[in-house]
Amino acid sequence: MSYTHNTAPTERVTAANGIEFAFRRFGTPSGTPLVFINHYRGNLDTFDPAVTDELAKGRQVILFDNAGVAGSSGEPKNSLEGMAADAEAFLDALGHGQYDLIGFSMGGQVAQQIVVDRPELVRKLVLAGTGPRAGEGMKQMTASTLALFLRTDWEPADELWGPVFFSDSDKGKAAARDYLTRTRERTDRDAPVSAAVAQAHGEAAAGWGAPGQSQEYLTKITQPTLIVNGSNDIVIPTINSYLMFQAIPNARLVLYPDGNHGAHYENNRHFARELQYFLDVE
Repeated sequence: MSYTHNTAPTERVTAANGIEFAFRRFGTPSGTPLVFINHYRGNLDTFDPAVTDELAKGRQVILFDNAGVAGSSGEPKNSLEGMAADAEAFLDALGHGQYDLIGFSMGGQVAQQIVVDRPELVRKLVLAGTGPRAGEGMKQMTASTLALFLRTDWEPADELWGPVFFSDSDKGKAAARDYLTRTRERTDRDAPVSAAVAQAHGEAAAGWGAPGQSQEYLTKITQPTLIVNGSNDIVIPTINSYLMFQAIPNARLVLYPDGNHGAHYENNRHFARELQYFLDVE
């Protein structure tokens, strides 16, 4: 049976560290699998099927909950090093040997740490809406952005992702409605992300963004790297995408106009084509 984003069953695998990871996989089981690493407070249902289904036409796509998140067991880690170690355990448990990684937001920070820890695990790297250690404006979100995350009256709760991912223009608001429609189509839903996960991962983000840390590790990332962002990312300032582009030796940069944190979801058709070319040709 050929599965899609909305029909792939939620599977579980127990890693060597004892954590049972919840994941979904679909697409063509040949070549290098593409693993999506999620953003802060994201679960299996916040990945965009417009992106994942398109990419699954030519490769196997794997989505997962990291330790302690939603359907996975274990305790959420409060450092990016710990989160990356758990993700590495998951990849080892799947047993493919090597992967292409796409990390969105905090997931991009996890992906960077994986490349530092275990470069042999990664063939190609995609960093979307993310930034380096000690990036500009990354110690703490602006007051207006933080207020979006602190609101408790989102109804339903996933309405949060509209203003966080998409621009405030009419085009951005329409794209947000389309994204939410797409991500709500699946009927068997993942578990929600707990307050404990949000707390731990918030601490991890603050530690990653703390000023004074070396960014020399970026110069040692040798994998081909695609960096993607919007022109005005309100969560991780867009300048950080350019800083990574300057430092990573084999990187290319795509910036979308009138784009916010989730510009790759707003421009999903263009992004999927760009990513397919990057993975298959470059």
